[in-house]
Amino acid sequence: MNIGEILIGRGYVTLDDLAAARERQKYENGRLGENLVAMGLLSEDQLAAVLRDTPRSPMSVAETEIPPANLMNLMLKFMHIEGCELVDDLAGRMRIPNTVVQELMDEATQRHFVQSGGAVTRFGHGTSIRHILSERGRAVAIQALQQSLYVGPVPVSFSGYKAQIGKQPLSNEALSAEELRAAFSDLVVGEEYVEKLLPAINGGRATLLYGPPGSGKTTVAKRMAGLFKDVIYVPYAVDIDGQIVKVFDERLHVRAVSENVSVPGAVKGGLRHGAFDARWVACKRPVTIAGGEVSLEMLELQYDPDTKFYDAPLHMKALNGVLLVDDFGRQLVSPKILLNRLIVPMENRVDYLKTRTGKTFPIPFDGALIFSTNMNPTELMDHAFLRRIAYKIRFHPPSEIEYRRIFANEAEAHGLILTEALFDEVLGRLKAHGLNLAHFQPRFICEHVVEACRAFRMPLEITRRLVSQALANLYVELDA
Repeated sequence: MNIGEILIGRGYVTLDDLAAARERQKYENGRLGENLVAMGLLSEDQLAAVLRDTPRSPMSVAETEIPPANLMNLMLKFMHIEGCELVDDLAGRMRIPNTVVQELMDEATQRHFVQSGGAVTRFGHGTSIRHILSERGRAVAIQALQQSLYVGPVPVSFSGYKAQIGKQPLSNEALSAEELRAAFSDLVVGEEYVEKLLPAINGGRATLLYGPPGSGKTTVAKRMAGLFKDVIYVPYAVDIDGQIVKVFDERLHVRAVSENVSVPGAVKGGLRHGAFDARWVACKRPVTIAGGEVSLEMLELQYDPDTKFYDAPLHMKALNGVLLVDDFGRQLVSPKILLNRLIVPMENRVDYLKTRTGKTFPIPFDGALIFSTNMNPTELMDHAFLRRIAYKIRFHPPSEIEYRRIFANEAEAHGLILTEALFDEVLGRLKAHGLNLAHFQPRFICEHVVEACRAFRMPLEITRRLVSQALANLYVELDA
């Protein structure tokens, strides 16, 4: 990750901006960020914010804030398992600078863990010294693997982790009503929802979205969660009192810039006052969505007895972002117990996790917690719990006018033409059976019409017969 990637991830500059700055850099020299500022493509405040918030790379073993013995064990494990022999290769896999690896290698040589294997020349990299494990070093590596099978980027210290979380709280971003309306531009969302949702989003406090099924709660919640633009930094792993906890999760964390995107500025575009610490991943704010599968175990450290290291709990991976508990009330654990586990940390902005040895440690708890349910809130929690949820927003079925707009939008998106006669047909049949209008129904009907047309190789067209069949699949009360 270089400064160009971070600036693109934050939306401050474009690839074209970086290319232009790189051209200027050829004859003006200077850092990439400084050239962008000089060209008026980036403000000093924006550059300062990136430099302030970005983790700096450790330049020595001491600066990693990880016990030297743990670093040595990790390096020897890489050499034993992956056959790494060159400082460059080890630095890449451990995500630390060559200087730090060389410091470890010098120590390993003095302790007779490694021995020289001669020089090797690699195209474009010059000559490097091979380092081979000695019998003593191999024994130490095997012993280290018995203690933990973790072989990955060097963990960050727990103190460094907490400090970084404090630098990138959700409250750093204050969305405007215009941004919220723009995010909902392709949805049919009334202005009253904008008025209720904006303070909830900017407040970063617990929010309850409730209403009948299909009223748009989950869609709106997901869209809310995706509004945040800041780049935050998530560590691959954290060292907590000698225990390794994996945090970065490819399934949940979205990199600010895809690894497949080639961004100029990687060589001469480093950050001032030290390079970016590659033990961290520049990500978009996490949006973690959990439904009926949520259990209390998912909110605790996950220890793997086979690998002998931990995986971070769900809400720890969601720090500095959004945790959406969808279908609240249908989890494996009771609503009261789940609320007890989540709301108290949200109120106190701190949570306590426990290792398998019984050691308890606090972690800062920053992020937005959103509950979405189609059940009656008073059946899920008492008034004391309801009082703890700062924002409670009720969703209603769409009006006929809104329903018409939703249906027209969905028909157009599916390449269909919705006539007034067919719209009235749907509306009449739903009303005749006492069924509420719902946001999801038009998409459901259009998808079934398209699938039927393709299955029977018919022209893409909404017909009364196809609508009738779609409604029969929508509700069992409605026969074709």
